Amino acid sequence: MNEAPSSSRVIKAASVVGSATMVSRITGFVRDIFIAALLGAGPLAEIFVIAFRLPNLFRRLFAEGAFNAAFVPLFSERLEAEGLPAALEFAGRILSVLLAFLTAFTLLGMVFMPGLVLAIAQGFTADADKFDQAVHYARIAFPYLFFISLLSLFAGVLNATGRFLAAAFAPVLLNLVLIGAALLSLMTSGAPLDYLIWGVSLAGLVQFILVFGAARRAGLKAPLSRPRIAPDTRRFFALVVPGILAAGIGQINLLIGTSIATGQAGAAAWLYYADRLYQLPMGVVGVALAVALLPDLTRRIARADLAGAQSSQDLAVTLAMLLTLPAAFGLYVLAEPTVNVLFERGAFAPSDTTATAAGLRYFCFGLPAFILVRALQPSFFARQDTRSPMIDGAAGVAANIALSLALFAQMGHLAIALATSVAGWLTLFLMLVRLWRRDHWRPGLAIARALGVQCIAGLVMTAALGHVMQNWAIFSDFAALDLGARIGLLAGLVGLGAVIFGAVCFVGGALRDVRALRDPVRLHRRP
Repeated sequence: MNEAPSSSRVIKAASVVGSATMVSRITGFVRDIFIAALLGAGPLAEIFVIAFRLPNLFRRLFAEGAFNAAFVPLFSERLEAEGLPAALEFAGRILSVLLAFLTAFTLLGMVFMPGLVLAIAQGFTADADKFDQAVHYARIAFPYLFFISLLSLFAGVLNATGRFLAAAFAPVLLNLVLIGAALLSLMTSGAPLDYLIWGVSLAGLVQFILVFGAARRAGLKAPLSRPRIAPDTRRFFALVVPGILAAGIGQINLLIGTSIATGQAGAAAWLYYADRLYQLPMGVVGVALAVALLPDLTRRIARADLAGAQSSQDLAVTLAMLLTLPAAFGLYVLAEPTVNVLFERGAFAPSDTTATAAGLRYFCFGLPAFILVRALQPSFFARQDTRSPMIDGAAGVAANIALSLALFAQMGHLAIALATSVAGWLTLFLMLVRLWRRDHWRPGLAIARALGVQCIAGLVMTAALGHVMQNWAIFSDFAALDLGARIGLLAGLVGLGAVIFGAVCFVGGALRDVRALRDPVRLHRRP
């Protein structure tokens, strides 16, 4: 007998993760407003981006991707079959090995930091002082990955047992610590880069304490033991290694792009700020759905409830696009005023606004693909298959590198954003083909109809907003208005866009299709 409809559980879990992630993104924007004002898009900003990029890459790979993909299915399987004590004992064995590995990896990383910086900032080699500063600050920030990787284990235990809030809220602490560091540098007239980079490592410790404490209070204690590679531990690492590539394709693409972009002055910083903007829907929608969907799919598949699993996947895809398409279309048409309002002050010049907005538009082309990849990966991970999405993602990475190198001389940093988007669509196409052939997920008529209406709604919204911006005189010199007026106009445009998109979806029946997908009786219609 089936348990309560999976759609309600997935939506509830995704709303918890999404709400916490929304708070994280909002505080992240405040953080980046300070960073843009203090560092602009010049050499100091580029050094910060490189020093922060490496440990932050591990945060995205572990906390939001590979670790969750490998650990949650194995932990859930042990939880279902043998109970909580056995599952926690398994977690303790993983923790023991992980602790030893991370200690060695962190120390080695700090010793060989010049090589790591060279790998992700090849353009810095033309300026020895800039390269040396990047190495110095990257060493200070690197311990962040030690804490955030340990955090990911306890976050996986919490997520697998239906507790999502603490792990989802942890990134907020990173933003709050860095905001505090920025304010402290302003109050003391100190070097802002020093305060910000030291704040990164401190934030890792604070985040770990939050999630570790939440697990302890819930009685989820993973007992430490002598590090050894038992069969289940070996199975975990066999899944996590390809999972790093599979779940972190977007970040790997961005890392490669950043390395190539360091050959153009300011490009690394422009891409960083553009990335921060399109990461809002990525985090609120894509990550939230992926984190919430994985435990549900794992339970369904373990119980051979394949119809329920496909119903959950249907709903996740439809909801993902219902929330992503207006964001993608809206960010595209409102790119310049959005960047202007958020970042153009202090050291961040109007030319930086233009360059960042142009990169953001190219990222918007790939945003639906990035989020659909996130929404579909749990179908593989729940079956303990991290190899297939790794292969599909590797093809995307290869395309990204080839396009970036081929177009960078002509397009500059825009080539990186375009190549990243193309790589996202290629990865999505390969994943869809693989899922279809294996009969793991085949979209039905309700999904096709809903996505069609949503795309039409996005185009109508874009046309309407573009018309308003081109024909209303007040927008002709938007940057000259005072901040309050710019915020009000931008908020008005966002609200108008939301109303138009929602109205077209309502008239076209897309909202009715979402409700139909929540009905477990109408599980999976195929064309």
